[in-house]
Amino acid sequence: MRFDPLERWNLGISTGALAVSALAFSPGFAASLGLGAAFGVLNFRALVSASQRMFDGTLVGSGPWVALFGLRFVMLAVAIGLSLQAGAQAVPLVIGLSLVIPATIVGAWRMRPPVEPDAPALDPDDPSWERWNPWLAREREEGERDAL
Repeated sequence: MRFDPLERWNLGISTGALAVSALAFSPGFAASLGLGAAFGVLNFRALVSASQRMFDGTLVGSGPWVALFGLRFVMLAVAIGLSLQAGAQAVPLVIGLSLVIPATIVGAWRMRPPVEPDAPALDPDDPSWERWNPWLAREREEGERDAL
């Protein structure tokens, strides 16, 4: 099975968090965090798979995408509800589910394209910077002002 680099980061951070929680907290906390991390890893795997199929063209139209998106969240909600009914602790469960966010941030930062030092750029004092609207990513129209 091939994993996307972001999925590998997610697995690595989730495994590290599980190891730290097993050493530092109660077994119930560690089990709940591990369960939440497993749900997060499976949910992220499904999201990556569906996204790749959509961009490859094998998942045509918005109907299947929305259906899979909704089904994934219904299954996640049922799994969370059953876990809480079975005695899982809510806080570590949510922490485990949320580990995908730092994994995505770190993975995206690590996989960013290299900075090209010889890339063309405007001089910082160039007056054309004043004509650029950073909120709309385009030049300002005559008489237009920023919203802020």
